[in-house]
Order: sequence, then C-alpha cells, then structure tokens
Amino acid sequence: MSTDLDPIYEELKRLQLEGMDRVFIEDSTMALLAPIATPAAQPIAPPVPAIDLQAAMNSGHKPNAPAPEELAPRKKAVPTTTPLPNAATVELPEGNAATQMQWLQQQVENSPACKERLRPGEKIVFGEGALTADIFYCGEAPGEEEAAVGSPFQGKSGELLTKILSAMGLSREAVYMTNILKWRPEHDKPYGNRPPTQDEMEFCLPYLKAQLEIVQPKVIIGLGNATVLGLLGAGPNRKMAAIRGTWQTFEKIPLVFTFQPSYLLFNDTMKTKRMAWEDMLKAMDKVGLPISEKQQRFFQPK
Repeated sequence: MSTDLDPIYEELKRLQLEGMDRVFIEDSTMALLAPIATPAAQPIAPPVPAIDLQAAMNSGHKPNAPAPEELAPRKKAVPTTTPLPNAATVELPEGNAATQMQWLQQQVENSPACKERLRPGEKIVFGEGALTADIFYCGEAPGEEEAAVGSPFQGKSGELLTKILSAMGLSREAVYMTNILKWRPEHDKPYGNRPPTQDEMEFCLPYLKAQLEIVQPKVIIGLGNATVLGLLGAGPNRKMAAIRGTWQTFEKIPLVFTFQPSYLLFNDTMKTKRMAWEDMLKAMDKVGLPISEKQQRFFQPK
C-alpha cells in the first residue's frame, strides 16, 4: 500500500477516538483510496471484497488492505530514548506565584527525561497565561506547531481557541493554558502527531498538579479524548462521547471535558459547535462570568 495513505489512516484513527463517525473526504483523498488499475497485459485479479471502514479501524488494519490473517502486525513507533523514569516528586518552593511558576518551568526544561524526548528544533511546551486565572485549559500534548515555538495551542486550532475565548469575553492572557505532556510525543513518522501514552501522561502529572497548585483555578477545561484518560485514568467509559459536558473533579477542582479545537476544525458542524459552546457556557457559569442572551444563542439553528 502507498505510504501516502499512512497519514490518512492515522488521522482517521485519531478522529475515531474523539468520537467522530463521519468525515468529509476530498476528491484528491479519494484518488489515493481508489484501487490501482490493473495493466492490460497482466491477468485480471479476482475482485477484492469490500472492507467495512469501522471494522477495519477497530481491528487496527488499514482500509483496502489484505485479509487480517495475511497481514503482519502493525509496527509500533520505535522508541529512540530510554524508558521513562518514575514521575518526579514536586515540592514548590516558598515565594509568590510568579517565582514558583518560574522555578517549576526550570524543573521541566532541565529534566533529562523531558529534554531527551525533544526532536531537533523542538522546545518544551510548559504553559502560559494568567497565574490568577479562574479557567485553566488543559490539552493532551503539544503538536508540531506548538513544539516549534514552545507555546501551547498554536496554528489553526490555536486561532479557533482564541476565537472561542473572545466569544466568552476573554483573551488568552486572561486564562491559563497548558498540556498534560510537556513535549511533543515522539514517533517513527516524519509527519503528524501521536497521542500521548498513559505512561507519558502519568510521568508529567506532578508538573501539571504543581501548575494547578500555583494558579488555583475555579474550573479546569480538558480538551481532547487523551486528556480524559490522563486526568481520570484509563477505563472502559473514559471516552469523550460518554463523558463530555459532565462535571468531574481533578485535584478537588471542578473539571469539564470538551472537544479539542483541532477536532472542531475537522467536524465543522453546527451540532458539534453547539455542544462545545455549551461546555464553555457551563464553565462560564461555574466561575461567575456574565452570560448574555446573545451568547446563550450562539450556534443554535436560526
């Protein structure tokens, strides 16, 4: 199979984990999925039976692939680093919030395990925003654009999050933003991003908990399916489709999960936008932000 299909497969798998069951496919992508024409001089091969996309995704095999028994197991990312050590114990020093956050950032940036997992040209993505923020945005892991500049929620998804904040009457400077994982997850592909593993997120949890201890927000907004697993632990019902929009707690702080902005860019429907917006309204109400009638009607059918 053409390696051009690899990023398509990985993206479909990621969207499936987020709860998406329908996607729009452009003609150029369909051309990649089309069977290769059989040369006239070659014997005509028997027709290939249709493969159910959902079954193929669940089985871990790509669409249009040979039968499972003819396939070798799908290769996992080849680690280029040593195994993760035990998670660090973080005890914040005396001082104000700014001094403590600066000290904590230095601990992360100087961590051998964190530095070892950076690709050339990538940076630790620690977090940024108001140290007295009521709302604390937590994603799963930095992507390529975030790692390049060392700042969370960049690119088109970051622009969308900025627009969401503006609709809430807020700015990026008024909230705190970070990810559970402080580096871009490594993998054996030159493109795309990989969701963090449970072990990776558990290694970074002490840093996240220390950030929460410093900021002391009133609400945490978790973005993305992997964040559910990172903050609540693995479990059969720990999926975005089952838990989105419901109140949970983490470190005794009210927590609500919603879709990550990159998911909203792919699933650009009024229904999905409204679902995410209702989660923002929940957070606004929890922290006591005023909600106008206009804001209440955003993304509703006219």
